[in-house]
Amino acid sequence: MKARRERPNLTRLNRFGFVNAYLVREDDGLTLVDTMVSGSAEGILAAAQELDRPIVRVVLTHAHGDHAGSLDGVAERLPGAEIAVSAREARLIAGDRSLDADEPDSKLRGGWPQIATRPTRVLDDGDRVGSLRVVAAPGHTPGHIALIDERDATLIAGDAFSTLGGVSTTGRINPRFPLVGMSTWDRETANRTAAMLRTLDPVALATGHGPVVSDPAAAIDRALAKVGAAVPVGVR
Repeated sequence: MKARRERPNLTRLNRFGFVNAYLVREDDGLTLVDTMVSGSAEGILAAAQELDRPIVRVVLTHAHGDHAGSLDGVAERLPGAEIAVSAREARLIAGDRSLDADEPDSKLRGGWPQIATRPTRVLDDGDRVGSLRVVAAPGHTPGHIALIDERDATLIAGDAFSTLGGVSTTGRINPRFPLVGMSTWDRETANRTAAMLRTLDPVALATGHGPVVSDPAAAIDRALAKVGAAVPVGVR
């Protein structure tokens, strides 16, 4: 596992060259965003030890196996850590794959591992997790969230975007890295979410797959244009 400090308060963890998790520095320790694939727990804890801070909370952007695969392993090693996930995604973690009446009737895609750990906190749009504000970001999965660091406007987007092979929404299949697009639940919803996230005007874009992109506005605009999503008025 590789660890790289990308922003003053953000360290990117990477396995296999294409799966990311993040350690966010807070006054009381670290927030771990996503846990990567199964077998990553020891590497995550070693990275936190290198930063000389404890992981005090774990947040999942969504419950696919490349983001939640090591949740059980991390939770077992950190029994006092808060485990936070969106209220909608918590149902998926519990094995409920039903869709709500007001949700698109699209097929759930991607890998959904069996997870024994249950969240100790469920999140809604606008909640705070340390310095991170929760932003509902459905599309890739029904309960997907993004997180905006209100100290410096870094956007941790999960799989609302991918930056591997260029910045792309996950409402399209990027031929340079097709896997994340192929795992998207509802592409139209995902593209609307991507356009909404653009209105946050992030100074850096951190995703589940690919490098952190600084000053991503122009690249996001090009990605939105490829899917016919309008760049929101007022942020051009």
